[in-house]
Amino acid sequence: MGDGQLRVGLVGTGPWATTVHAPGLADHPGTTLAAVWARRADAAKELADAHGAIGTDQLDELFSQVDALAFAVPPAVQAELAVKAAEAGKHLILEKPIAADLAGAQRLADAVAANDVASLVMLTLRFSTQTREWLEGITRAGGWHGGGARWLSGALLGGRYATSAWRQDASGGALADIGPHAFDLLDAALGRITDVLAAHRGEDGLWQLLLAHEGGATSTATLSMHLPVQPTVVEIAVYGEHGYRTLGRKAGTAGESYTALLDDFAAMIASGTTTHPCDVRRGLHLSSIIERARELAE
Repeated sequence: MGDGQLRVGLVGTGPWATTVHAPGLADHPGTTLAAVWARRADAAKELADAHGAIGTDQLDELFSQVDALAFAVPPAVQAELAVKAAEAGKHLILEKPIAADLAGAQRLADAVAANDVASLVMLTLRFSTQTREWLEGITRAGGWHGGGARWLSGALLGGRYATSAWRQDASGGALADIGPHAFDLLDAALGRITDVLAAHRGEDGLWQLLLAHEGGATSTATLSMHLPVQPTVVEIAVYGEHGYRTLGRKAGTAGESYTALLDDFAAMIASGTTTHPCDVRRGLHLSSIIERARELAE
């Protein structure tokens, strides 16, 4: 770390890397964007040059320039490269899902634990002020018996993510991309998800799930990225002894959430802390839910 700033490397040059990661890392007072890696050297150089960083297609060069890495690549690629990064002693900002399957998620979690590095998963909604305040109120009140999540969008019908191969794959889609956000918030509000009681995937990519929570609560999740819905519908709800409470998603909060994530990430590393409610173990838990849903939907 130089001048008190964490040197972070960015893995990937896609839309999310360009619009959220790169400017967020470059502008945050606790971090500096030191390097950008991509399989295409020209793509890495273009994004790096825009932020005064080094562009490279060589992992060894990337690792030599940074203290930590932020990932914005498909799950299978992330799982492979993040294990190598953890083994090199680099702290990690991980995308969700953290791997393409549960076995890959377990290997990554094991590598993080074995090498004592810090990790955070990009569960952006969890880092927004609105969500934190809502969850604090839910936890304080208690007495919730059930809930549900609805996340409906047309993101895979057109736009910047419509050509994403892993999202368009039957094993990916809404379950793997937006499912982690929904499951994380239901889990945080109602208690740890202990089982997927039922799961169905329609031919149009619409997922419907029934979840069991520690303590006896149940919840449902309805997820789609193939519906002509504008704007995207995002609603998390709980109900019980104190009535019915909902949480939506405010537009334009990704950058603010990423800043809050970087606040926590920099503080973890400065204090030598490797545990956090949204660390790699959270990613592993969410991967187990995805894997169980896939099994039931087959």
